[in-house]
Amino acid sequence: MELAAFLIDFILHIDKHLETFVNSYGTWVYALLFLIIFVETGVVVMPFLPGDSLLFVVGTMCGVGLLSYPLALGLLFAAAVLGNQSNYTIGHYFGPKVFQWEDSRFFNKRAFNLTHAFYERYGGITIVAARFMPFLRTFAPFVAGVSQMTRSKFTLYDVTGGALWVGGIVTVGYFFGNVPFVKAHLDKIIWAMILIPGLLILFGAWKARRKAASV
Repeated sequence: MELAAFLIDFILHIDKHLETFVNSYGTWVYALLFLIIFVETGVVVMPFLPGDSLLFVVGTMCGVGLLSYPLALGLLFAAAVLGNQSNYTIGHYFGPKVFQWEDSRFFNKRAFNLTHAFYERYGGITIVAARFMPFLRTFAPFVAGVSQMTRSKFTLYDVTGGALWVGGIVTVGYFFGNVPFVKAHLDKIIWAMILIPGLLILFGAWKARRKAASV
């Protein structure tokens, strides 16, 4: 319970926690930021770590000179890309091992082939769009690996999505994070960054389920 309470407080007040860390440990904050983004995107059981809010706050801190904008941008981009590559590799390696490539209670070859075909055709936009969706960005590369999406195709969209996600949100934080209105309502903005994409995912899932039920 204490760990859960700390994580919730860390996510909702990440600006204060990071500022304290910078004041206490200096440049070690870059290692912490790299680790958080790498784990959030690269370990399929860690989707609850902050992603969008962290990037926004990092941009905000860069805007007041507490962090280096180019260094933070480069490190977080590398963490995002390498995290996705790690997640893809885990799915690519363990998917066939677990399912043993045969029809069984846990694995359906036909369903696997359909999933693989979907990712080959539409997986690119899924990988890019999932970057901006909490939880989905953790699972999308894993599923791409399980479905055996080709590494070259995955890497192209991994790099593209990582650049748009990290570059976009850090830059928005850099230019707008220190606007008085934004600073005064940062906790509400963080809640919005968590809840709005989540609601969109739930709505999309509900709509898809209704469509499937009507067929």
